[in-house]
Formats: sequence, structure tokens, C-alpha cells
Amino acid sequence: MILYAGNYLSKHGLNPTFIESLTPKLQEFYDIKSVSDKKNKIIRLFDMLYNLLSHKNEIKLVLIDSYCGQAFWYTYIIARICVLFKIPYVPILHSGTYPDRLRQSPEFSRFIFSNAAKIISPSLYLKKHFDGAGFNAEYIPNFIQIENYQYKQRENVKTKLLWVRAFEDTYNPVLAIEILFKLRSKFPDTELCMVGPDLDGTLSKVIERANELGVNDSLKLTGRLGRKEWIELSKDYDIFINTTDFDNHPISVIEAMALGLPVVSTNAGGLPFLIESCEDGILLNKNDSDGFVNAIEKIISDNELLLKITANARKKVEGFDWAVIRQKWFDVIDPLAGVHK
Repeated sequence: MILYAGNYLSKHGLNPTFIESLTPKLQEFYDIKSVSDKKNKIIRLFDMLYNLLSHKNEIKLVLIDSYCGQAFWYTYIIARICVLFKIPYVPILHSGTYPDRLRQSPEFSRFIFSNAAKIISPSLYLKKHFDGAGFNAEYIPNFIQIENYQYKQRENVKTKLLWVRAFEDTYNPVLAIEILFKLRSKFPDTELCMVGPDLDGTLSKVIERANELGVNDSLKLTGRLGRKEWIELSKDYDIFINTTDFDNHPISVIEAMALGLPVVSTNAGGLPFLIESCEDGILLNKNDSDGFVNAIEKIISDNELLLKITANARKKVEGFDWAVIRQKWFDVIDPLAGVHK
């Protein structure tokens, strides 16, 4: 049996995390149990530990979705138990701020990653930092099921903006409101749709800023939507903006690229490893609202650029299709837990 520890929380109104995408794919080939869906952090940790300890004699491998905030300690505790009972474990890295964690917690990081059977990085950005710290990370990018993303060729686009992320300070959603305000002074029919749940109260800041700037009538807030719902919604919008201050290999950006939406994003964290600016998207410095406005104007006025970056983006993310990526997971898991079905 394989135990997969991570945050299985979409039933509580949060965006699905990687564990919810990877588990059903791996269950086609392996005996895998995923935990935990408990909303309370402490109860969730105890649920993970209970399942690890109660099944320790039958577990061949533990996969751990590894974050670097408070959840970093989940990884550390699980790693400790795995080492104690000689169970191989594989951390899967999920945070653009992991380079800071490696510096801040060197001894704890060394224990986790030196004892790991493998380290999986979904971005070349984190692989670079982990390799530089002396840990050999294997690159397996986040995947999509490409046939679920109908490519729409957009031409002569308008300032109809789409933002898809959780409302959290890390993702700087207030910047999207600043962009909306500045664009609307030039293009009065500008619209912004923001999709995602509120994680830390940042949604109230977004609403407050929209009211201050008088753009609330051009703003649509949908709350969390399922993947099919927001993909359907995306057909009504022309440009995807990603305003984050920290990032790794965001699946929402990959999905936007698959859908034919030109992506304008900050260059935070791993994004330069995902997007080549002016080739398959446009990258800007963090918190640069004027830069976003200028980039959006360029996309609107330069149809040749629009066609180039959207076609290149689609071609790139076709390489992230599950049919391509799954063999990389087989190569990691089979030597540790037995050959897949």
C-alpha cells in the first residue's frame, strides 16, 4: 500500500490541491490511500499520523505533499516516523518560498531531505534551489488532462480580464484591482472577474479597494468554482492575469495557457521557469500595476504577438499532459513500492 499525506480539503470550499489531482490517477495503477480531509490543522495531522502508524506494516511508500509554512512540520514529523520504521518516503514540493525555508530551518530540512528516498519538484525553480543546497530533486511538472481544455484562438482581444487563485495575501489580489482601475481610465469597458475562495480575509481588502477606486461595477467575484465551471467561464474573457508575490508552478496558469488565454504574470518564484516572456506569456516585476497595464495594451494592439504567445503556450503545456507525465511517476514509484498494474 502507498500512503499519500496531503490536504484533501475541497469539500470544505477550498481549491483542490495536488493530492486531489494525483490520487485518482495513481489509483488506476497502485493501491493508494490518501489522507487527510480534516479541516482543523491539528486534527488533520493526527489523522495522517494515525493512518501511518496503524498501517505501518503494510505501507511500502509514503508520498508527502510538502509545504513550507506551518505544514512544513507535517513533513518533518511524518519523515521522523518513516525513518523510525524504515518506510521510504517521497516529499513533493509545493511552495515558492521553499528557498527561504531551507535557509531558515537548515537542520530540519537536512533531516527531511537527506533521508528521503526521492524528492519531487514540480518546478525547475525549486529543483535549482534544492540541487544548490545539496539535495537532488527530480523534476516532474504539474500535469493536466489536455483534452479537458478546449483551445480558443482569441483575436482582437478586449480588456476582459480573468484572475483565478485563492484570495490570500501571498497572491496579491489587490494588485488586480489597481490594474483594473488604471485600465478603465483608458478602456472604460474593462472588466475583471476574480475566481477563488477567501483564505485569509484578503477578499475584504479587495472589495474595500474596489469601492475606494470606484471600480466595483466592473468587478465580478464568483467565489470558488470547480474546474469545469471556471473553464466554461473563461470563454467570456480574453486575458489572464497572475498577480502573485510568491509562486512555484501554478496549475491555474498552466490551465490558462492550455485554454488559449494570453497570460500576463509577475516573475515571482518559479514563473520564469514556466513562462518565457514575450514568447509564451508576458512576465513583469512584482507589484507593477503600470507594467501590467502596458503589457495588456501591447497584447490588445499587437495581434501578431497575441497569436504567437498563445500558440506557443498551448504547445508548451501539451507536454504537461498526464499521458506524458505518468511515466515519470511510474519511474519514481515502481522501484520503491512495486511495479504498477
